[in-house]
Amino acid sequence: MLWTSVRMSVSTLILSLKEMTSTQEDVTLTRDVIATLIPHGEEFTLGSGEKVTITHRLGGNFTVMTLQGMYRIAARDADALGEVNNSSSVNDKTANAKPASEDEIKENLKSVFDPEIPVNVVDLGLIYRVEIEEIQDRGRVAFVDLTLTAPGCGMGPVIADDVKGKVLELSGVDDAEVEIVWDPPWTQDMISEEGKMELGLI
Repeated sequence: MLWTSVRMSVSTLILSLKEMTSTQEDVTLTRDVIATLIPHGEEFTLGSGEKVTITHRLGGNFTVMTLQGMYRIAARDADALGEVNNSSSVNDKTANAKPASEDEIKENLKSVFDPEIPVNVVDLGLIYRVEIEEIQDRGRVAFVDLTLTAPGCGMGPVIADDVKGKVLELSGVDDAEVEIVWDPPWTQDMISEEGKMELGLI
């Protein structure tokens, strides 16, 4: 019953977001591109010349709708949509840079999004833990606990990979481990005030 309630909450969120979306854009793919089916997480090839509708631009990545369903197209393939890859990268891994703190890691994770919901994973309440440990032979390792809005979401590994990439781009982080956890179960109460404002919940 708990997870049924959570799934209903997520469905309500997504429905309200579709009603809010006013920046949809129809485009024709200029080349074949690998896209991830949402929410199952399977990869498919969308062919050159196929018409898609961009519904969200999230953290440099794109959420698109086709006749077959909803897909995520990575920032690196922005050119297939006629877009420019504007994904941000901190790029401050220099010898003299101050090692990133746990708070700075969390701040950088605000550029990671669930592809169905235009609120970053931090404000959505999906980041449960960020800790840094000094480990022999591994250096400074960041540990991140990540949850999802519903169990069985195939996008989990994709989001976790995005999180790991954003952690590793920061100075003073030698390695990172991202674990998907389910305790406590996610609810809308975990969304920050900023996130609720973005979603029109307050």
